[in-house]
Amino acid sequence: MGRGKIEIKRIEHSSNRQVTYSKRRNGIMKKAKEISVLCDAKVSLVIFASSGKMHEYCSPSTTLVDILDKYHKQSGKRLWDAKHENLSNEIDRIKKENDSMQIELRHLKGEDITSLHHKELMALEEALENGLSGIREKQMEVFKMMKKNEKMLEDENKHLNFMLHQQGMTMESRDMENGYHQRVRDYQHQMPFAFHVQPIQPNLQDRI
Repeated sequence: MGRGKIEIKRIEHSSNRQVTYSKRRNGIMKKAKEISVLCDAKVSLVIFASSGKMHEYCSPSTTLVDILDKYHKQSGKRLWDAKHENLSNEIDRIKKENDSMQIELRHLKGEDITSLHHKELMALEEALENGLSGIREKQMEVFKMMKKNEKMLEDENKHLNFMLHQQGMTMESRDMENGYHQRVRDYQHQMPFAFHVQPIQPNLQDRI
């Protein structure tokens, strides 16, 4: 008994849909490989899942770019719009500009200058002199900034030394004062009892 005919419509259940996608994807990939081997056909297959994941197959004897190029020539359809053409032109312009800058850089290093004319050599010399002048100005600017920072560090160091000296003098003064009071207390403890100051008693005769 054969299988019943399946109605072709979107599978609502997500798990069933994923299982069906995986099975049919493998099946169509297998068919693409078989036809490329059996019939010597050039096949390129690209599949995007609903999640965005891509699966592809391309015949071993060709590439996707080659197949797209053949499709473009035989169908006459434009595969790239004006935006992509402008982007391609911009890439070509940047490549040419980069090559020109590489040549100019070699000339500035003194390389490949044997073919330059007199005016080109003069322009190159002027560019080097301007660059050297700019470098010297920047070097002088950096030197002045270093001297300024050095002066600021010296002033800060002097200020810190002054504060440290003042703190040391304050501590020394306190130590001397504490030593003086300690000596006074020691002297009072060592004095004879008779020399101790007696509290003043009221005169009893004044009360009579």
